[in-house]
Amino acid sequence: MKKIFTTLFFLGFAVIGANSAFAQLTLPAVSPKAKVSQTVGITEITIEYNRPSVRDREIWGNIVHYGFQDLGFGTSKAAPWRAGADYNTTIEFTHDVKVEGNAVKAGKYGVHMAVEENGEVTVIFSSNTTSWGSFFYDEKEDVLRFKVQSKETAHTEALTFSFDSFEANSTVASLKWEKKEIPFKIEVAVTDIVMAGIENDLRNPTGFQQSAWDQAAGYAFRAGNIEKALEWTNTSIEGKFFSKPNYSNLNLKYQILNQQKKTTEADALVSQMAELGSSNELYGLVSQLITGNKKSTALKVAKQSVKQGNGAWPTNYTLARAYSANGDFKNAIKSLKKSMTLAPGRFKGRLTGELEKLNKKEDITKAN
Repeated sequence: MKKIFTTLFFLGFAVIGANSAFAQLTLPAVSPKAKVSQTVGITEITIEYNRPSVRDREIWGNIVHYGFQDLGFGTSKAAPWRAGADYNTTIEFTHDVKVEGNAVKAGKYGVHMAVEENGEVTVIFSSNTTSWGSFFYDEKEDVLRFKVQSKETAHTEALTFSFDSFEANSTVASLKWEKKEIPFKIEVAVTDIVMAGIENDLRNPTGFQQSAWDQAAGYAFRAGNIEKALEWTNTSIEGKFFSKPNYSNLNLKYQILNQQKKTTEADALVSQMAELGSSNELYGLVSQLITGNKKSTALKVAKQSVKQGNGAWPTNYTLARAYSANGDFKNAIKSLKKSMTLAPGRFKGRLTGELEKLNKKEDITKAN
């Protein structure tokens, strides 16, 4: 029994010793992991990397070798820099993009850089995203190579990727370390991507809701795709089980038809909009009509708004503006005074100022 116990003791000790040989302590990384993202439209761009620090070392031409070199380890005989530390840096795009004018498919890519002494940098996107550094870099795995020019910048102790410049359809990603910055521009075809996404969404359960067609039509209109905007707003208005005319979809169709110079068809929608609109919506419609120089129609809609709103203060204010646009200052003053007796106190100052203008026969629908 004693012999068995002794044997088990030493076996257990041996197992513990074997396991401890593979045990690792949790310690701070010398070059911590980092991640930075930027959304352009609906496209997410993400860079993951490790951040080495300068630590009073000579970086360019030393820690970061120039050009392509045999690093004396791994399989690569002409390795670029890993653009960071430890595992090579990666960049990921959720949609197709252009990088420095070059088409790049959606996906994740390893990032390497070959820095030259004259400041020129060859940036490489590789299909390999899991290599330790550039020791196993293989040119055959290149997806894209492009050249950029680095520039001098303020000292950056820990290597940093950032998105310093941003516009609606593009951003500039930059690597900064020590006193060097390496920027590259990423462009996104936002409208094309969103429109393609909408087309797909309208074919799945999302497309069984009227609100989805309204949102789609609104986006297409703002993006300048008038034909699609009209197609989608027409679907919201009629033809499907969920279709129903309302002020919003009719008003969008009104704007589209006017933009297409189909004014007769657009004008035919006004009475229907007037019947369906709230006081605030009819205020907007009257303003649209005045701006479109359809002042007599604006007055008719404003009068209808007063009836539908039972004389509420916003409707009388809308009517005052319509009278003013038509040059009838007497009735404009009368309507504005009615509005002032009912309006909340916070509006009295503005209404008083407009009443003074009307007394001077000044049109309150025109900016100063």
